Amino acid sequence: MDFDILKNLVKPSDTKILLLVMDGLGGLPTDAQDFTELEYAKTPNLDKLAKEGICGLHDPVAPGITPGSGPAHLSIFGYDPLRYQVGRGVLSALGINFDLKDGDVASRGNFCTVDSEGKVTDRRAGRIPTEKCAELCDKLKDIKLSDAEFFIQPVKEYRFLTVFRGEGLFGELADTDPQKTGRLPLPPRALKPDAEKTAKVVAEFIEKAKEKLKGESPANMVLMRGFSRRPDWPLFPEVFGLKAAAVAAYPMYKGVAKLVGMEVLGTGESLDDEIATLKKHWNDYDFFYFHVKKIDSAGEDGNYDLKVKLIEELDEKLPEILKLNPDVVVVTGDHSTPAYISNHGWHPVPTLVWSKYCRRDRVAEFGERACMNGGLGPMFPATNIMPIALANGLRIDKFGA
Repeated sequence: MDFDILKNLVKPSDTKILLLVMDGLGGLPTDAQDFTELEYAKTPNLDKLAKEGICGLHDPVAPGITPGSGPAHLSIFGYDPLRYQVGRGVLSALGINFDLKDGDVASRGNFCTVDSEGKVTDRRAGRIPTEKCAELCDKLKDIKLSDAEFFIQPVKEYRFLTVFRGEGLFGELADTDPQKTGRLPLPPRALKPDAEKTAKVVAEFIEKAKEKLKGESPANMVLMRGFSRRPDWPLFPEVFGLKAAAVAAYPMYKGVAKLVGMEVLGTGESLDDEIATLKKHWNDYDFFYFHVKKIDSAGEDGNYDLKVKLIEELDEKLPEILKLNPDVVVVTGDHSTPAYISNHGWHPVPTLVWSKYCRRDRVAEFGERACMNGGLGPMFPATNIMPIALANGLRIDKFGA
């Protein structure tokens, strides 16, 4: 929906909306198992919500397109991901409160493992701990570049942030991550002529980082992703008329919430920590974005059983969250991460909307095949989620006379 039209329809209300994002929720059956992770998991509380609400499968970007976490979240937040595009670097920078300046180019990096031929054997360097990441960042901090300033900071586990500052830098660069093992890292490549200088600056950084990481194990090389400069966009609270807060433990998701104008609440690492934060601030906001990350990580690692377990753990905690009495509950994932393919997938994502104003469908459990028959549709645009949530919260006025 056009934001200008929506802003004119939004009206005040005292209702509260909870958006629960189970990162990487969607899955696939495996050779050994005829159920997705969500279908196999025992989820009586999610099933109850599904039975009392309305369900469907949302498409984060477009049919057949595999989304990154950034565009997938923006889509759920109501931003057309094809129009509002930003690289993961900016999201990482905002997530760790880096002070981005106008013209800065940010990138999210991975420490990775390469073999003697320079081919990637592990894109995440065994998920090294954050402490090791910080140690490696310190080792790279004294790199000097010939035509730009350079900043590096740890983010989490194997992830780090790089920021390049100087005249004439642009973010239109292709990733250097080949996305598969057994391949050489890709050279930085300008996607527009204006970014040729930036590509040379990044290439110089990568070459010097490679030299400094020689002898390190398992993190002996870097991969660069999501080059971008900070955009100027309409803000979520203004568009949707909501005092909005984000509860997220991982920096990237804090970053995407901050980018659209949500207030990011300080919280700990565990699900219990996040629930405690939600309870503490429940009376202070109209809208809460509540993010659960580790389900996605299990999918990326190809760990079907762990993904099932983490979904079940969330379901066990759900009654504690629902005791807060939200008026509208949306449960979904930003994208699918089937353990069967150990990566993000293009598959539509299970979604449920619950409120006392829902027109219930016949879905009685929360799973991919059940949601395929739900009233929201088998492949509805994720950008529809926020208007539907607002309507169920009695926050949208009549359109037209």
